[in-house]
Amino acid sequence: MDVFEAVADDVRRDLLRALRAGSLSAGDLARVRDDVSRPAVSRHLRVLREAGLVEAVVAGRRRLYSLRPAALDPLAAFVAALTAPAPPVPARALDGLDLEVRRTTRERRAERGTTQQEESA
Repeated sequence: MDVFEAVADDVRRDLLRALRAGSLSAGDLARVRDDVSRPAVSRHLRVLREAGLVEAVVAGRRRLYSLRPAALDPLAAFVAALTAPAPPVPARALDGLDLEVRRTTRERRAERGTTQQEESA
């Protein structure tokens, strides 16, 4: 499973938020969401491990899970690309617009000059 699929689930996002503070056991993580059973939390942790977002270390009879922030880099790059400012418009791209404004201005002046000449005659 890839990072995008793994973080698509709100329970897994909550587990990642909890792990931001430090390593936790599956039991501690099960208390993060009261509406999710311990076996379901274990399944979510497996998905997060497979995506490389968390790692598990055996400490005695417990398994402690910790966040691997570097695994979020593809997601961060995607969001950064979406929120990056648009590249500036090069000056040459506006040359045609400048030419059209000048032409229109000349035509309007010419029309006003013709109208003024007709009125004075």
